[in-house]
Amino acid sequence: MTKTALKTFLDEKVEQYNHPKFLEDDPLQIPHRFTKKEDIEISGFLTATIAWGNRKSIINNASRLMELLDNTPYDFVLNHSESDLNRLEPFVHRTFNGHDLQYFIKSLQNIYQNHNGLEAIFVQHQDTDSLQSAISNFKKYFFEMPHEIRTMKHVSDPLKGSAAKRINMFLRWMVRDKSTGVDFGIWRGLKPSQLSCPLDVHSGNVARKLKLLKRKQNDAKALAELDKNLRKLDPMDPVKYDFALFGLGVFEKF
Repeated sequence: MTKTALKTFLDEKVEQYNHPKFLEDDPLQIPHRFTKKEDIEISGFLTATIAWGNRKSIINNASRLMELLDNTPYDFVLNHSESDLNRLEPFVHRTFNGHDLQYFIKSLQNIYQNHNGLEAIFVQHQDTDSLQSAISNFKKYFFEMPHEIRTMKHVSDPLKGSAAKRINMFLRWMVRDKSTGVDFGIWRGLKPSQLSCPLDVHSGNVARKLKLLKRKQNDAKALAELDKNLRKLDPMDPVKYDFALFGLGVFEKF
């Protein structure tokens, strides 16, 4: 397939899947329940954190998580009491448990009270062409408070070899244009051109079949390779192709 033919094919798939009906079976529906910026980004961050495994299970557990936060995540993060934290303890999604969730809430409170919120950290540490170093710096801020070592595995670090799929997905949600009703476009201090594709089994397999990716592992080096090739197709909004790669893999078994 020529580059022109590939771009035409993928652009058509983006148009097909970058649509509100995509939300019916996707965890991104959770932050769409909110209208306040801070509620959207906190619910989005927590949902993305547990976004691995069966999508129905992710949606159910993210919904339960929001209920535990009284469906007011920003107010809960800022004003929770110790007893509020205690009732989070039974929560579990795969290896993410109630102790992890309790730390996440305390860390988010620290970020909003002392670092001007989630967006400010990423904006402060952004590079012109990538947000991977910003993700690494974010992890340092996120774990600057006393924490269990095991909890650190729930925030990936691209500079240590991870493709950081879930946090790249969260950044896509926050930064990409909201015109199609899917992503939010509420973080104006970052550009879609800086985003990286949320690389997982589905998008990775499709990318290899389309010769967009040669590396076999889904790691940071593979992400850099995929980034480079997607930017050739659309340097201003390369991550729009996440919809095409994911849709082809999950819905069309490409």
